[in-house]
Amino acid sequence: MFENMETPRLILDRGRLIKNSRLFMERAKELGVKLRPHLKTPKSVEVGKIAKDGDMTGITVSTLKEAEYFANNGFSNIMLAAAITPNKFARVKRIFEASGQQIILATDSLWVANEAVSYATANDCDLAFVIEVDCGEHRSGLPYDSTELIEIAQVLSAGDRTHFKGIMTHGGHSYLAGERSEVVKVAESERHAVTHAAKRLSDLGIECEIVSVGSSPTVLWAEHLDGVTEARAGVYLFWDLMQYALNVCELDDIAVSVLATVIGHNRGAKTIVIDAGALAISKDIGANKNLPDAKYGYVCDASTLERIGTLSVDAVYQEHGIIPVDDDAMFELLPIGSMVRILPNHTCITAAPYDSYTVIEGDKIIGEWSRIGGW
Repeated sequence: MFENMETPRLILDRGRLIKNSRLFMERAKELGVKLRPHLKTPKSVEVGKIAKDGDMTGITVSTLKEAEYFANNGFSNIMLAAAITPNKFARVKRIFEASGQQIILATDSLWVANEAVSYATANDCDLAFVIEVDCGEHRSGLPYDSTELIEIAQVLSAGDRTHFKGIMTHGGHSYLAGERSEVVKVAESERHAVTHAAKRLSDLGIECEIVSVGSSPTVLWAEHLDGVTEARAGVYLFWDLMQYALNVCELDDIAVSVLATVIGHNRGAKTIVIDAGALAISKDIGANKNLPDAKYGYVCDASTLERIGTLSVDAVYQEHGIIPVDDDAMFELLPIGSMVRILPNHTCITAAPYDSYTVIEGDKIIGEWSRIGGW
């Protein structure tokens, strides 16, 4: 179905996307929380609508470009999960003026909170915030028992034009887990961090409208989310080999792949060369810890997306992907000009350079969906 298409190309299976989306909608209901899908990976209005089942309220993004894009396309209640700094306040204000949507910002800095109060007052605008707490990943966020947590909440609550909304965390270290029991522990560390932070503030008369956790593995395997109001997850919409390696999805759940063309045979080196390299499929090898044969991605049949033997992309250059073969018959099976699809290690990174998806359903191409990039 891909004959004569230029490559590399990002392929999205709509049926798999819908199945994955419905799984997490049901999971959120089971846990008794709202689902706030993280759309940093899809960066697409069409995917966002499916993720919200047509309800365009309550999403997560990672960049102001994404916030602006979704706000201008009718989405509301948008949380920017990456911490804000004062040099971006003016753009937040412009997004509100253009779309009418107030972006919920994240911070773990008392200095930023004070700057926000000053900026909002001086510029006649409103800024809404959640405070990020660290639940064990140690990427960003405050300890839930820190003094600064209380000080930030007090500053934001006292500001005339700043609004304190609540607490959030991200258990990204769930991606490093070796087995389900470890993910369950991370899920509980998320819940424990945000609920204890919220309790400390509540005891001081500062209420948290939002108590937010989230990563796809922890949402899927959390034993309970008592005290939590919402779950943020994103990669579940597409899945990838990293999540497959964690046993949170199957290969036939992965909704995104990269279409590539065979551009060379190196019979002496016993390798096949494709036109999808570091930029097209990424250099992320995060799946390799639990799935060593993933390399830079599984090589699959272009039509069926079934893996071709044990083939993987073993090395990448900017525009070249190298596939070792141990049987000369593979040169006949995959002649120059033939196509393959690559299942990615980390969909979030793989999808980033592309400006559109070629969308399929079954064995038919049903359209092109645009996506945005940049900051």
